[in-house]
Amino acid sequence: MVFKDYYKILGLENSKVTLQEIKVAFREQAKKHHPDINRKNPNAEERFKDINEAYKILSEDKTKRKYDRIWNAKVGKKKRIESNQNEGKRPTGSAVNEFINMFFGASSETTEKKQANVPEKGEDIETEINIKLEDAYYGLEKKISLRNVKGKMTTFTVKVPAGIRNGEKIRLIGQGKEGIRGGKNGDLFIRINIQKNDKFKLEGCDLVTDLYLTPWEAALGKEVNINAMEENIMIKVPAGIQSGERIKIEDKGYKDGQGGRGSLIAEVKTVVPKQLTEQEQDLFKKLEEISTFNPRDTLKI
Repeated sequence: MVFKDYYKILGLENSKVTLQEIKVAFREQAKKHHPDINRKNPNAEERFKDINEAYKILSEDKTKRKYDRIWNAKVGKKKRIESNQNEGKRPTGSAVNEFINMFFGASSETTEKKQANVPEKGEDIETEINIKLEDAYYGLEKKISLRNVKGKMTTFTVKVPAGIRNGEKIRLIGQGKEGIRGGKNGDLFIRINIQKNDKFKLEGCDLVTDLYLTPWEAALGKEVNINAMEENIMIKVPAGIQSGERIKIEDKGYKDGQGGRGSLIAEVKTVVPKQLTEQEQDLFKKLEEISTFNPRDTLKI
C-alpha cells in the first residue's frame, strides 16, 4: 500500500491541527498549485489532485481519525522518509485505490469506473491583443481570429471595457478547448497590452504628460493650456518651478474602474532655445551680469 502524508501535502507539520487550520491550509495550497497558474509544471495537475484528496480525508472527523492512526504509526515523531520520497509524485493504479478505499469503502473496480466516467473541463486558452491608450480609456469592440485545434480559423468579438488596465485579462467563457466526456469547454483568456502613447504615460490610474516651458516661464510662472484625455485645460505654473517637478491635476487622469478618474500629472521640462536673436542674446547677457544666482552653488539653492 502506498502511504501519502496528507498533512505534509497541505503544508501542515503534524496532525494536531483544527478543522479551520486544515481549511486555511487547503485554500493556500490549492491557490498556489492550481494548474491554471502552473501551466508549465507537468506535475501541477497531479499535485492539485493530491491537495483535494488530502482535504477530503482530513476535513471529515471519521476519515481523519482513521487516517491519523495510520499517520501516527508511519510518521509520528520520526522523520518522514517515505513521505519525502513520494513528495511531488502521485501513485497510480491499484495502490492509490487501495489507500483511498480504506476510508470510503469502494472497490478498485468501482473507483476506476467512476474515474473513467467523470467529465473533465477542456483546457483554457490564452492569447493577447495590443490596443491604443485612447481605446483602452473609452472602450471598444475588437475582432480577433484564432486557429482552433482542428486548424479552423474562428473569429471572436471582444468587448474591451472602458478603463481596462494594462495586463488585465478578458474571459470568454466556453471558448477554449472542448471538454472531455461531456465536460464543459475551457475558457479563452485575452490579455490586454496597452501600447505606448506619444502624449501620455499610464501610471496606475494617473496619466503623465510632458509640460515644456521656456526658462522665463519657469522662472516667472505662467498660466498654460495643456491637453487632457477628453479636453484642454488651463493650469497655473508657479514661479520658480524646476525641471522635473510635477503639477498634479486631480480627476483628469485615467478611469479607475469605480466611476472616477485618477490624476493628470504634468511633468515640467525646461527648454532652452537653440538659436537666439541678437536682442535675446543681449538680454541673456544682461541677466548674466546682474544675476547672483548660481545653480552649482548648493549653499544658495
